[in-house]
Amino acid sequence: MNTTLKHWKEAATLILAAGHKLGAERLSSRTPLTAAAGALQDGGGGNGRFDYNVLMLKRSSASTFMPNAYVFPGGTVHSSDFSSDWLDVFKSFSHSPNFGLRGVTQTAESRPPMFATDRRTLGSPVPGEVAFRICALRETFEESGVLLCVSKREESSLLRSLGEREGPLRYKANDLCGRELDRWRDLVNQNPANFIQMCRELEVWPNIWALHEWSNWLTPAGRYGVKRFDTAFFICCLQEVPHALQDEKEIVSLEWSTPSELLQSYRAQELWLAPPQVYELSRMCHVPRLKDLHDFSRRRGTEGCEQLLPVVSLKHEPYTALLPGDGCYPSAAPGEAGVGTSADPQPEDPREEDPALHRIVTLDPYNITLQITIAPKYNHLLPVSEPTSPQDSKSRL
Repeated sequence: MNTTLKHWKEAATLILAAGHKLGAERLSSRTPLTAAAGALQDGGGGNGRFDYNVLMLKRSSASTFMPNAYVFPGGTVHSSDFSSDWLDVFKSFSHSPNFGLRGVTQTAESRPPMFATDRRTLGSPVPGEVAFRICALRETFEESGVLLCVSKREESSLLRSLGEREGPLRYKANDLCGRELDRWRDLVNQNPANFIQMCRELEVWPNIWALHEWSNWLTPAGRYGVKRFDTAFFICCLQEVPHALQDEKEIVSLEWSTPSELLQSYRAQELWLAPPQVYELSRMCHVPRLKDLHDFSRRRGTEGCEQLLPVVSLKHEPYTALLPGDGCYPSAAPGEAGVGTSADPQPEDPREEDPALHRIVTLDPYNITLQITIAPKYNHLLPVSEPTSPQDSKSRL
């Protein structure tokens, strides 16, 4: 973990999608969002119905960061996630500097600092790409009881699958004895370092290969208190919904729902989502089929991702957070702020020749408008859009 950071704590989160059968008994009675529905029709999804759900966890009202919010599972990096003991756990992959992960083609100069940082200079032989995945898997296990792991008895088949150009969707979770998992979950909640011991004793690997790089969000200044996080977002697709149970500490309830259902519930004020969750769920509305989402995530994950540091503009009303690519976004590299060497960059006056929009406008906590006219980077998806005119490509959720 990077103890040199001044403004942020490093964290990791997991967008966990799991399949269900397309049938009347499994489909929601809700109609997809108007904006999403058109995009889904164009996204190869046929009738636009989702065949998967996404896991969302409700934070406790006592939480000091985003109380009562529904979030993807995840949390702050622990020093044990970067422990050299993982070298022994992953010794079968000692020939690979990234423990068998597929390489990312993104240049080091454009890579988000949390990934670009050479962890050996910080005293750890574990690459960030590996440690952040371990963190996301550990936190998912702690908060929801969902354990994504691979038995060492499956070593030969795992090694073969890592060499496959197209990876079939075959990931499952919680294949171990429930009582044993409950015991280890309590131990890992007591001390995150016990996650290493659990993997050793159960002879499993945390399934870092099932996680694909999705995005990197940084908490803007002053929006959610003094806590700020530099968070790696990963995505994983499971064949079927696993058993899950909230920890009743940080998490008080959980829900498996489709991306469009979650966005509808948010607009109906039935639950509250933070802007990154709104943004990422609306991206997923382009892909209603689990296999397509898996194939896209696996392929796109090798491209890398963009660092998304919302910069609050005091010149705009209502509350407006600018994102990279917006005509008013600071030209100074936000990466400097990302490693804690400077304060947040400041918005600039709009350039007349550059009408690009990439911003989050908050009318009230349950009414967010994404205004976007730019093209996505790294072969990613933009949120679903509902143009109001040929010149207006505002995504209203």
